[in-house]
Amino acid sequence: MLRELVIGLDLGTTSVKAVLFDRNGTLVCESEQMISTYYPNPTWVEQDPVEIEKASRLTVKEVMAKGDVKQGELLTIGISCAMHSLICVSDDYQPLSQMLIWADGRSGKQVDKLKQTIGKDIYARTGTPIHPMSPFVKLLWMKETNYKPYQEATYFMSMKEFLLQKWFNQRVVDYSMASASGLFNLQTYRWDEEAMEAAGVGKEQLSDVVPPTYVLTGLNDAIAEEIGITSDVPVVIGAADGQLANLGSGAIAKGEVAVSAGTSGAIRQVMQGAKTNEKQETFTYAFTGDTAIIGGATNNGGIALQWLKDLLAFEGSHEELLEGVEDVDIGAEGVIFHPYVNGERAPLWNQHAKGNFYGLSMGHKREHLVRAVLEGITFNIYQIGQSLEQIAGKPTKISVNGGLTKSPLWVQIMADMFGQEIYLSDTHHNAAWGAAWTALVGIKKADSLEAIKEKLPSETVVQPNLDNHAKYKALYEKYEDIGTFLAKSFE
Repeated sequence: MLRELVIGLDLGTTSVKAVLFDRNGTLVCESEQMISTYYPNPTWVEQDPVEIEKASRLTVKEVMAKGDVKQGELLTIGISCAMHSLICVSDDYQPLSQMLIWADGRSGKQVDKLKQTIGKDIYARTGTPIHPMSPFVKLLWMKETNYKPYQEATYFMSMKEFLLQKWFNQRVVDYSMASASGLFNLQTYRWDEEAMEAAGVGKEQLSDVVPPTYVLTGLNDAIAEEIGITSDVPVVIGAADGQLANLGSGAIAKGEVAVSAGTSGAIRQVMQGAKTNEKQETFTYAFTGDTAIIGGATNNGGIALQWLKDLLAFEGSHEELLEGVEDVDIGAEGVIFHPYVNGERAPLWNQHAKGNFYGLSMGHKREHLVRAVLEGITFNIYQIGQSLEQIAGKPTKISVNGGLTKSPLWVQIMADMFGQEIYLSDTHHNAAWGAAWTALVGIKKADSLEAIKEKLPSETVVQPNLDNHAKYKALYEKYEDIGTFLAKSFE
């Protein structure tokens, strides 16, 4: 009897993953290829789109072989992709530039200028914060510095668009990837005229915008043969990784919040419509025709803990670094950490932000610093969550995934700080499963995106300590006051 299988292809920042599921969401197998990142200048962060496209083919080929997938068993492939990538592309669809990724910071001067001019209006219409991560701002840098690939480009694409053009000879982009470009108008669901004019690009240089369930057929025969599938297998465009991580964890109804806590982090909620935050503290990116995702991404998740480990020249494992930290009282005996060691996106949207330890004394030891870093990371996520509440209301359920969830101590800090139950998914493939499920909806093998709730992995629930929550509420006021004071000195 033939199985019914689906692949979620996840184009991330650190790796490309292909994950093979059955229709119920049960993991069959996976394949992962790491991605090289290049730093040609201190603030420039680039990747090779050709390398990523080849890695995508290889991962699909490997899961087809690992899963021993027979002809007729693969129903479809859905695609998840990291946001904010930008490639300058020639008229014959060759990359003229490397891919600038979200972490690229070369456009700082353009950000400063925009914040004094049209930035607030652009944000209000597009929902994309004025920050170097935004492709819109990257394009302004290209325009104002006479960047040669920009001057020669016929098209501008994200990584997903580049891959789909090569595989299907179609220039299409889903709502969420378009929305994250900073060039997409949330009210009209069309490319924004003022943003395009400011960036010096025309509508013909951008792809056609389609829903996440859009189906592509007619895969290039040579690519189909290479990866071991037939050219008539439908591929569904999917969405960005943030939207699909929420979907894959079931956080898609009102009040359901998803937190990703890995090297970086994010807190997101799906909402009807597309409201933006008056203080510009959060992003709002389209998902479907009538829903958007609101949230904030932080540069400083687990990377801040790794920074401390390196700073202390601690040669043990991360588990050993955390030993004894649970014996340190809440608040790390007066030490408060603002985790902006990697600049910051939400809630500051300030690439000049710097990290800070406050309250150090002679009696403090490694364990106090580690606890302060764990709490600082969580305070930052909590602060972004407070901004979300202003638009979407208090969360009714908080789902958390990512590398930091391997630490029971950090998860308990999270539960105590929010004062709510924390739901931990038993899988780390939320975005891939979200992409796979979107593909099943696209080919009419699933009734709706919301129906994924019937096909989710089991969850572990962590209960909050409400006495600790009261202590954290008082500490958060101090964290926020110090942060406001510090922000005046960021340059």
